Amino acid sequence: MLISTDNTSEPRFQLSDNDNTQQVYGIDIENLTSKHLTVNTSELYGYPLETFDELPEGEYNVQFLFHRYETFHRKDGHIVKLPMDRGEGQQWNRAPGNSFSKPIRIASKALQNSSFSITDVIPEIKEPEDTKYIKHIKIQSKLLTEFWGRPMYLGAHILLPEGFDEHPEAKYPLAIMHGHFPKDFGGFRVEPPDENLKPEYSSRFGIMGYNNMVQEEEHRFYKLWTGPDFPRVIAIEIQHANPYYDDSYAVNSENLGPYGDAITYELIPYIEEQFRGIGEGWARFVYGGSTGGWEALAVQVLYPNEYNGCYAACPDPIDFRAMCLINLYEDKNAYFRPGTFKQTLIPGHRDYLGEVSSTIKDMNQLELALGSKSRSGQQWDIWEAVYSPVSADGYPMRIWDKKSGDINPEVAAYWKENYDLRYIMERDWKTLGPKLEGKINIYCGDMDNYYLNNAVYLAEAFLEQTQSPYYRGDVDYGDRAEHCWNGSHELPNHISRLRYHEFFITKWASNIKNRVPVGADLSSWRY
Repeated sequence: MLISTDNTSEPRFQLSDNDNTQQVYGIDIENLTSKHLTVNTSELYGYPLETFDELPEGEYNVQFLFHRYETFHRKDGHIVKLPMDRGEGQQWNRAPGNSFSKPIRIASKALQNSSFSITDVIPEIKEPEDTKYIKHIKIQSKLLTEFWGRPMYLGAHILLPEGFDEHPEAKYPLAIMHGHFPKDFGGFRVEPPDENLKPEYSSRFGIMGYNNMVQEEEHRFYKLWTGPDFPRVIAIEIQHANPYYDDSYAVNSENLGPYGDAITYELIPYIEEQFRGIGEGWARFVYGGSTGGWEALAVQVLYPNEYNGCYAACPDPIDFRAMCLINLYEDKNAYFRPGTFKQTLIPGHRDYLGEVSSTIKDMNQLELALGSKSRSGQQWDIWEAVYSPVSADGYPMRIWDKKSGDINPEVAAYWKENYDLRYIMERDWKTLGPKLEGKINIYCGDMDNYYLNNAVYLAEAFLEQTQSPYYRGDVDYGDRAEHCWNGSHELPNHISRLRYHEFFITKWASNIKNRVPVGADLSSWRY
């Protein structure tokens, strides 16, 4: 149930973890067969008000949405009910097939035991069409299908290099951008910017007309990509949305299945075969920001011979001693700093001046209202789904109690051994280091909105003391730069974040000569 005082849009689009959020109440319902729902407000769990009794009396815009789950019979023997992605990138308020009611104006007192019609259905999403430069593929993964007990697919949007048809003898390196679910290949626009596009205000950057700037940058990249000096590579963005999130974090997981192996050994070789990729580990590299930054470093560390360079910008926590502002190995609680007479809430989001807009507790309470058992489709729940072992009921083991914030040290120890990237590198550097030399590059703003720079500091401290070999990479910070800073000291963050492809493809192509085998093809794709 979604409750709002704002009638400018539907309540289902008005939730956030900051002060501007409206109200949501959630509940699990088994075997809903009727299009009419009767509300029992005593059973609801809410955010930001936890119980219905806390809602002030008054009239509100009210909407109901039913997030449809499916039943999976997994290979591990567990039967779980989860919301399968339906092409929207695991977004509960936009997922095709989800049913919802039209918003109505109603008094809060009238909600108890009232019946509401949930008759509207979110329509299917049209697949993007191929163009001269951008192609789209989808394959059924044998590994993931076996794990989930039903057909499971991986997809990719593929940007072909200029001259691809005119140079049939050429084979190309593969530039792999990791990140959240892409509807199409992002940042590339053949057409000039729309002169009639109405300027919109970006509240994130405080800039009017940011949508116009985005189109200008997209067209600028098209001209660079097709120009005479840009490296001729195949660039891809992967679609790997799953029942827990808009992407899988590109690693093998007890709860999500073998996505790391499926992407590395099924999807990528298929793309290279279909589009004349070189097809060797030295000719693949990875990059991305935030979730994509963590994934870029993770696949480089966990598959060191399959990739020849990673550029990880503003990565999700790469050292769990700084899981944002939580030390998973020493802290007892994820929500509060303990004191003798006072507990202080732990911040979760800030701006470049340090102004806090939400706490870790806020973020997790919102997730719990959206879905139990790590099923919210949001950030903290996907970390739990990827990193945790499976619990007895088949769902991820909680890293902490979602209501109290009390941390489970046994689960934290599992996270450390399997997904703490700094720890894994340090633990295995004797054998891993020679395979990673020259391949690790990390960039982060020192005022990252989610405090992700703290984990980068810890990782850098380890990397800088490495020997036999020294890591020979790059770690850099942007002064007062917020989330998605990617290494540019010349451009403002709102522009540099739109140039990931340009920055990292050119970086890789210019510095790989010392990391290729004898006889490697460094010429056929340089025309």
